[in-house]
Amino acid sequence: MNFQEILDYSIGQFTVGKILAAVITFVIGYLLIKFLVRIFAKLIDRTGVDGTLKKYLKIAIKIILYFILAIIVVDALGISATSLIAAFSVVGLAASLAVQDTLSNLASGVMLIVSKPFRSGDFVEIDDISGTVVIISIVHTKIVTIDNKMIFVPNSKITSSKIVNYTAQEKRRVDLEISASYDSPIETVRSAILKAVDDSELFIDKPQPPFVAVLSYDENSIRYVVRAWTTTKKYWDAYFALLENIKKEFDLNNVEMTYNHINVHMVEK
Repeated sequence: MNFQEILDYSIGQFTVGKILAAVITFVIGYLLIKFLVRIFAKLIDRTGVDGTLKKYLKIAIKIILYFILAIIVVDALGISATSLIAAFSVVGLAASLAVQDTLSNLASGVMLIVSKPFRSGDFVEIDDISGTVVIISIVHTKIVTIDNKMIFVPNSKITSSKIVNYTAQEKRRVDLEISASYDSPIETVRSAILKAVDDSELFIDKPQPPFVAVLSYDENSIRYVVRAWTTTKKYWDAYFALLENIKKEFDLNNVEMTYNHINVHMVEK
């Protein structure tokens, strides 16, 4: 039996020659894919793309290249690549319908990674959920709430919701509304509040200095608005410190803080 006869020898429906060609094609293709993936990885590393997106881009390019290699290997065996592609299309359609929600989350995950409305470590509010972002995966985002609950939010829900990122900026403004009695002069109240701001080292003068103004005249009190800037990291410390300082300054300046109450008069006959 000569070499040509060996190649023409049939094993099932495939000849030795076709099997050998398919094996050689697979080995060469496998080595080529590893080389191309390595080059692709270096290219995307230079682009500054988010780390999570890099990971899934590498996986996606591998899947595409191995799919192409599978078609070439099947063709080398003498099987019609057209029928294989058609079969993959049917399977792909059925799978996409079965995992429609997952695919929606995948697409939303890519959108989040590319658009970057928030990063890991940011404090965000998404609808009725608020907390610190821990991990942004391709399917869901992991958030830890203030009371240390771990919440897994589907990415499709996030992209269809209003997102408030409280830590996106380095500075944040503390806004308060304070009520004081009509008996207290406006300038006295304003000075007391500004002194309360100055007593804390947590507030800053930029982008604007502390501001106090009359907001409205209510039934039993004058309502004041207070605005003072601080760093985002120290926001809550500044917020609570200001509340305490205002009470102290009001006590020192005899400014009455009003509250809702009912006066009951007993009339004797």
